[in-house]
Amino acid sequence: MFTGLVSDVGEVLSVEERGDVRRLRIACAYPAASIALGASIACSGPCLTAVAVGEAAGRTWFDIDAGWETLDRTTLGTWTANRKINLERSLKIGDELGGHLVSGHVDGLATVVGREDLGTTVRFTLEAPAPLARFIAEKGSVSLDGTSLTVNGVEGSRFTVLLIPHTLAVTTWGDVAVGDQLNLEVDQMARYAARLADTAASGQGGSTRA
Repeated sequence: MFTGLVSDVGEVLSVEERGDVRRLRIACAYPAASIALGASIACSGPCLTAVAVGEAAGRTWFDIDAGWETLDRTTLGTWTANRKINLERSLKIGDELGGHLVSGHVDGLATVVGREDLGTTVRFTLEAPAPLARFIAEKGSVSLDGTSLTVNGVEGSRFTVLLIPHTLAVTTWGDVAVGDQLNLEVDQMARYAARLADTAASGQGGSTRA
């Protein structure tokens, strides 16, 4: 489980095909000793497992393996060496919950259709896949490339988010341009609320008694 508060910007060092998985090596600023094998790390949205950890040239690196489902559903299938990615370590009991609850399970891809630079802030307009648009609400939360953001406005399948200078500086958002695709995870509360509403409307709800 994550919060969508990016704690480091990593860099893809290498990409290697290994049978039915793709192995990526990612450089980061985390101490190597702090990354346990099997640890979960959100990499620009997807929750991925560290399968190897080491140090080289004064930098920590960790390897992750991505299967076809991850490659097909996220932007990870397009990643190449030198790509910058947002990183977040998984939550520990007692950590501050500063963003919103993020699972690291990407629902689909949102496309950037507008970028408006407003001095020190930037407003982005994004198009969500039609099946996911119903889960995005004004003033609600959304995770884009692993970043927890507040939705400013919604019109059909399009929605806007406003990035402040701090977020632009400590994430990959400063380089995001029109036409880019971002990993989208909708708010879990919205997903479950919609499911409950659908169930009630279809008459499938109700209670059971022992």
